[in-house]
Amino acid sequence: MDRAKAKKNIDRLRKEIRKHNGLYYRDNSPKISDAEYDRLFEKLKDLEHEFPEFITPDSPTRSVGSDAVDSFKSIRHVSQMLSMDNTYSPDEIRSFDERVRKNLKAKDVEYAVELKIDGVSVNLTYRDGMFLSGATRGDGQKGDDITKNLRTIRQIPASFKCTKDMIPNLIEIRGEAYMPRKKFSGLNGQREKDGQALFANPRNACAGSLKLLDPREVAKRKLSMFVWGIGHVEGMKFKKHSDVMDYLRTAGFNVNPHFKVCPDIEDAIKYCRSWRDKRQGLDYDTDGMVIKVNSLGAQNDLGATSRAPRWIIAYKFPAERAVTKLLDVRFQIGRTGAITPVAIMKPVRISGSTVSRSTLHNFDEIQRLGVKIGDYVTIEKSGEIIPKVISVIKEKRSGLEKDIKAPVKCPSCGSRLHRDTDGVLLRCDSMACRAQIKQKIIHFASRNAMDIKGMGTSITDMFVEKGLINDISDIYRLKKEDILKLERFAQKSADNLIKAIEKSKSNDLHRLVFGLGIRHVGTKAAWILANRYGSIEAIKMAGIDDLEAIQDIGAVMAESIYEFFRTKENVGVLDSLKRSGVSMEMEKAVSKDTAISGKTIVVTGSLEFFTRQEIEDVIIRMGAKASSSVSRNTDLVVKGKDPGTKLKKALSLGVKIIDEDEFKRIIGVK
Repeated sequence: MDRAKAKKNIDRLRKEIRKHNGLYYRDNSPKISDAEYDRLFEKLKDLEHEFPEFITPDSPTRSVGSDAVDSFKSIRHVSQMLSMDNTYSPDEIRSFDERVRKNLKAKDVEYAVELKIDGVSVNLTYRDGMFLSGATRGDGQKGDDITKNLRTIRQIPASFKCTKDMIPNLIEIRGEAYMPRKKFSGLNGQREKDGQALFANPRNACAGSLKLLDPREVAKRKLSMFVWGIGHVEGMKFKKHSDVMDYLRTAGFNVNPHFKVCPDIEDAIKYCRSWRDKRQGLDYDTDGMVIKVNSLGAQNDLGATSRAPRWIIAYKFPAERAVTKLLDVRFQIGRTGAITPVAIMKPVRISGSTVSRSTLHNFDEIQRLGVKIGDYVTIEKSGEIIPKVISVIKEKRSGLEKDIKAPVKCPSCGSRLHRDTDGVLLRCDSMACRAQIKQKIIHFASRNAMDIKGMGTSITDMFVEKGLINDISDIYRLKKEDILKLERFAQKSADNLIKAIEKSKSNDLHRLVFGLGIRHVGTKAAWILANRYGSIEAIKMAGIDDLEAIQDIGAVMAESIYEFFRTKENVGVLDSLKRSGVSMEMEKAVSKDTAISGKTIVVTGSLEFFTRQEIEDVIIRMGAKASSSVSRNTDLVVKGKDPGTKLKKALSLGVKIIDEDEFKRIIGVK
């Protein structure tokens, strides 16, 4: 391969790997199996080895994939929290052992072998035996502060359960938070009832739970935790990794019982093989085994690369494959209106369960595979990822196979489907679509939208199941006598709901725009549209070019807005809302002559008088701009309780900072 082609392939692989890192770590929605990811990773490593002149410090082979998100402040780890190199064969494990023995100049090396829990790695910091903070692995240097969420996990003790002389001054304890399989099944069952998207596997469910902003919601998920090691420690010394695990068990931490010290690599391989099939009987997911040099002194001598320690390797269980026949393809509609082709297959046993359905993801994937109805296909299930069709056995074709044709109309409501801007997904944008109605109602009634108190998930579920609500406009046709017939409603609760519905009719226009659930339109874009056009009718009449010309709207959002108002079912729902008395226009124009007009204002921390949405409403209503980030263009930062990194940045840039009381004084609120 010449240098130009190598450079092109390296750039392509890096881009693809970074995309999958984001899907796995930040979005908790992997689209490929671990084995597929590792194949991409190995290709990149091989190319960089052959063409070292193209190696860069930010290459995925030189860095740890990050799970950090903007919603949490960061915590810096005292010692690095690196990743692991993976292997899929006993021969590769033996090669690892050869490298270890060569570097240590040893004949045999003792290894500690344990199950690789398929969860989320976290770092717990204890000072004088008391739980101080907890963070995700992040980029290996620092992670998201999820202390409050981790406190909801019963297996994480608030303090050490051992005598004072056995407690270190400071210690970082590393472990894996996970969701038990039974809890995962219950969570997905409830989400299905609520019309919410299902988690693909327990690992994704755990990662999504730990990133929730309300610890009370995290507590409901009943997460668990196994500890598997330590990072920095002060005031204690250990000789072996097995000694560390024994100590942590004594101190009250949950150590996985399936842990073995092996005298040599062949014994370690034998132990790994023994778990390949029997792991299915566990109540938690495992995707392999972890092999560690047991001596901590030897670990220190072996050191680490910028990405992974040299004394540890993960043996991944091979992905299980099976051959079956594709009998049909059905089109499933998700809560966002995306149409997903689902393969209906002849039932086949794989990874300990019988499989008869598999996602085909989208129509580009169908075309790439060249799959047809009636084909024999190979499916793969790696870890607990949903089974995937990976290839077609074309030599088995009889000639009677049928092409898979993309639908023109929604399989649920019959509305015309729209293709995404990138041409990959088909969507139903109808507000009257039965398959999406529960989620659309919950969004419409939410606090940042129409703020209809009492219209939560379970109540919405009852209204839809009883046929009282078929689209959002039906909310305004609810009668008290109909509500009282339902369980959980008495005179007072029915009255309160009717009052909340009536009150919502006079909401500001931006709340209605956001509540309509137009794809890509968040609270900020809803404000922009409401203030630019002043009425639903004016937004409806806007052309794509006009919309696209608005700052912060952009081409993708402009097309989504335009298509939304050209879907006849949506126009019908809007007409019904108008007939019910819902305000379709701005009640008053934005004031251009106030103490804060023309200024860019950032709010950080929790407030007492205002909710976050209320203060942003006030800022924009008074002619200022509510921004989410601090820059040199920021005029004012309003500081609440427990401000985040925005306050530090404001101080470094010399931006004026005021508290909530001062802000109230400036705008004339008592």
